[in-house]
Amino acid sequence: MANIKSQIKRIGQNERRRERNKAVRSELKTRVKNAVTSQDEAAIRLALKRIDKAASQGVIHKNQAARRKSRLMHQLARVQD
Repeated sequence: MANIKSQIKRIGQNERRRERNKAVRSELKTRVKNAVTSQDEAAIRLALKRIDKAASQGVIHKNQAARRKSRLMHQLARVQD
């Protein structure tokens, strides 16, 4: 455990961020799964919105967000055929 006050604060900040990021990633997986299974337009829009929001918050990289959106749309196109 750190003895320096600023480092103790930094450890707490990192832990809170880790918990938030974990929750956001979990929600992303749920939204994408719901979009694929239901194929509802509202669910698809919500999944894409959550992916963009996670990228803007810095939870995932912008290129990863683009890749996830592309794969989601490709998967939905394959299911609709």
